[in-house]
Amino acid sequence: MPDDVQDELGYALGVAQLGGKAQCANPMKGNLREVMEIISDDDGNTYRAMYTVQLKSRVYVLDAFQKKSKSGIATPKADLERILQRLKDAKQHYKENPP
Repeated sequence: MPDDVQDELGYALGVAQLGGKAQCANPMKGNLREVMEIISDDDGNTYRAMYTVQLKSRVYVLDAFQKKSKSGIATPKADLERILQRLKDAKQHYKENPP
């Protein structure tokens, strides 16, 4: 990812660690409501990072990628399934390693 995108994503994650929500972060829909999505545009490309803050005192970054969907703004199904599995894994990790 370009440096400017890394900076923007890093800033948004830092805000999340402090209990806030960056302007570029929005909740996902459906069965991923617990996941926040950061969107960053650079030179005609779109980058996304997904994280969860539902697990108190921890921010789990679930995925980060360059958006290359053939279906408009929708996130590809394979990406959604991967994020959902990582959310389940994060919840399990949290349960097994309480703060």
